[in-house]
Amino acid sequence: MLHIFLKSEVVPATSVWSSGFVEELLPSSQQVCLLYHISYLCLAKFPKLERLLRIRAVETQLLFGSSEAVLLKCVGTSQNLVSSLFPMLIRAVEKNKPVLAIKYLEKAGTWINEIIHDVEKMVDRYDTHNKDVATTTSDVITEKKETEKQLSQLTKEIEVMTEEIKKLEEELNKTTAQLTETEQKIDAKNRELQDVVRDAAAKSSGFSIFASIVPVIGPIVKSIYDRATSPEVAAKTKALEAELNQLTAEKISLKQKEWNLQVQAIDLRMKLAKVQIDKGTIPEPTHLGEVQYFLSKIQKILVHLKGFWENVYSLLGNMKDKTFVGEDLIEEPEFKEEFVMSIQAASKVWEGFGLSCGKAVQIFRVQSKDAYSFLEIDPSSLSDDVWQKEYDSVKEKLQELKITVDPPSTPAIQN
Repeated sequence: MLHIFLKSEVVPATSVWSSGFVEELLPSSQQVCLLYHISYLCLAKFPKLERLLRIRAVETQLLFGSSEAVLLKCVGTSQNLVSSLFPMLIRAVEKNKPVLAIKYLEKAGTWINEIIHDVEKMVDRYDTHNKDVATTTSDVITEKKETEKQLSQLTKEIEVMTEEIKKLEEELNKTTAQLTETEQKIDAKNRELQDVVRDAAAKSSGFSIFASIVPVIGPIVKSIYDRATSPEVAAKTKALEAELNQLTAEKISLKQKEWNLQVQAIDLRMKLAKVQIDKGTIPEPTHLGEVQYFLSKIQKILVHLKGFWENVYSLLGNMKDKTFVGEDLIEEPEFKEEFVMSIQAASKVWEGFGLSCGKAVQIFRVQSKDAYSFLEIDPSSLSDDVWQKEYDSVKEKLQELKITVDPPSTPAIQN
């Protein structure tokens, strides 16, 4: 019996390769734009700071355009795997040409290495850009202190609002810490599930082939059930799946709570900013701090994406080394049939991943073009009425923006 030995871990379904991948990108990129817009309006009477903010916003816009290009390459590579690599591997196995299969896998490795390199560069660019935004935030704070030296003490209204914001932030930090802890528990359960997958793969050549080219938990768990593996393996898988579903329900609840607190904080900060503007002082640059937060979320997704492709590269290399080197496939007709069936099943999963990346491309495309048209207008030239309408419009969009999450009943592992 011919086996493929799995060295690498499959990517958890709660990581990159899931509906959450796109769902996290959409609100994060939209909020970055809206937060820039509201900050831009708030700095209308301070031309020096307005120019600094414009520079940062344009840099973000360009960064989103580059992100679109990288994700477009992910779409193309996914399509190449489905339309080119997988059919050629099937042909190589059917004709008993392992050398040809190795050649195809090495070619795919070249494609994937390019993506890994490109994503890594994007992650570095986000890191540098976030530091630049932090510097601009610091500049606003410095200018604000200088301005306030010329004004009387803060009014009671501002003090009360500032205290309310502080309480909200404390609750938000507590919720975020709980969310992080829950995500760590989910990762731990996913690792346990990966151990079960490896054990099952060691006992079935057909399953090991499928697991080696589908580096994500969901479809692999379904395959464990469909292939009628041992009762012990199925029972372990089912128990872990139930625990993951419970943890995922907790995660969804905490994410919704976190989001509601963020909306409340944004609303209160905007009210405070309006009061400060009316009194002739520079608003707190909290919205720029939120820009940094959401840019970091996008950067984290790209880090996961890089890890995903590194894992795929390792899995395909493992297939090349353990399956096609020195093996006479023509003596294994049963293996050939299992190989073809596994490749065909994997193709469907990869098509889904390509579609997810395609949605991400559209997200960045919109955010890198039309979304930043507000930079074409000088906010200081707006009349009070027009400025207020613009301000209220952005505020409404921020409050209406919701993270689209699955209801708690949705399984953690989607097959």
